[in-house]
Amino acid sequence: MADNPSELPSKRKCLGVDCGNDAGTLQCPTCLTMGIKDRYFCSQDCFKRNWNQHKTLHKTAQGKTQNGIIHKIIPPWVVSEPNPVTGAYNPFPTYFFTGPVRPVYPLSAKRTVPKSIKRPDWAETGIPKGERRLNRTKIDILDAKGQEAMRKVCRLAREVLDITAAEVRPGITTNYLDEVCHKACIERNSYPSPLNYNHFPKSLCTSPNEVVRHGIPDQRILLDGDILNLDISLYHEGYHADLNETYCVGDRAKADPDSVRVVETARECLDKAIELVKPGTPIREFGSVIEKHARSRNCSVVATWGGHGINTEFHPPPWIPHYGNNRAVGVCKPGMTFTIEPILTLGRPREVYWPDNWTNVTVDVKLP
Repeated sequence: MADNPSELPSKRKCLGVDCGNDAGTLQCPTCLTMGIKDRYFCSQDCFKRNWNQHKTLHKTAQGKTQNGIIHKIIPPWVVSEPNPVTGAYNPFPTYFFTGPVRPVYPLSAKRTVPKSIKRPDWAETGIPKGERRLNRTKIDILDAKGQEAMRKVCRLAREVLDITAAEVRPGITTNYLDEVCHKACIERNSYPSPLNYNHFPKSLCTSPNEVVRHGIPDQRILLDGDILNLDISLYHEGYHADLNETYCVGDRAKADPDSVRVVETARECLDKAIELVKPGTPIREFGSVIEKHARSRNCSVVATWGGHGINTEFHPPPWIPHYGNNRAVGVCKPGMTFTIEPILTLGRPREVYWPDNWTNVTVDVKLP
C-alpha cells in the first residue's frame, strides 16, 4: 500500500490548484447546499482564486457538463435500493461522486487466515501498535539475515501479484480478485498485510480508473476499457513486502492512448527511480527523476502519496516523495529496504475520499 506522511487515511489537502497546504474547515457553501461533501479549502482567498474551476463541479452535480450535455452520473439526491435480484447496492447514495466508478456492496465476509500463519499485530485488533510507536527519524538497517528474509517475502509477493493479475479481465469482480489474492497468500504461508490494517476489510487494494489508491474490493464488475491497479502486500515469517502494478482491462483499454500513456509512464518512472538505488543516493533524488519523466509525457505526479520503508513493520521510515524539489532527508545505505510507488494522473493531482475513508479518487475524473 502506498502511504502518505501521516500514515492515516484521514489527512485532507486543500483543493486549490497548485496549493500544497493542509485544508482547514472551510467548505464551499454551494456544495454544502447541494449535499456535496468533503470539499475543503485552506482559506477564503484560496477558495476565491479557484472559484472558476471549482464551480464546474456544481454543474456536474446538477446533471450537466460544461457543454450542457447530460452527464451520466447518479445525482446526489437519488437513493440506491438493493437490486431485487442480486442484492447489490450503492452504500453511499447521497454522496456526490467525482466520476463514474461506484462502490457495489454488500462486501463479502472477512476472509479467514489459518492460525498456523504468523500474523502482524493488527490482525485481531485492527490497530498497528508497533508501527505507531516507531521513531520517524530512525531508519532500520537490516543485517544479512534480515536482507535475505526480505528477498524471500518480496519473491512471494511478486508471485501473488502475478497470479492475481492473470485473472484480470472484463466481467469479473474486484471481490473475486481479492479471493484469488487471499488464497495465493495462504498457499505461501503468508498473511495478506492489508487485511484489518487500520480496519481495512480486504486482502488487497483494487483501484480502477479515477480511483487513485486504496480502493476496497467489492462486487463491481470490471469493464472492457477500465484500468486497474492491484496493490499487493503480504507478511511472511515476520517481514512485509509491498508492491503494485496497473493493468489495462480488455482490448479497449489496450487500444486507448491515454490509458496506455498513464500506465506505461508510471512504470517507466519506477524503472528510472530504481536505477538510482545505490549507497549514497540522496532520498530526495527519486522524486526529481520521477517528476521529470512524468512531465515529459504530459502526466502529473500525485504528491499526496509516496513510498515508504518496509521490513518487520509495514510502513516504517523513510518517507519517499515522488515529486521534485522535496525536502526528504537522508541517503541510501546498505541494508535499507523501502518501496517506490509513483502515482500519475492525466489531469490535476487533486484527490478526495469516499465516505469509506479509504477510497481515494481524483477530483477531475482523470485517470491516475
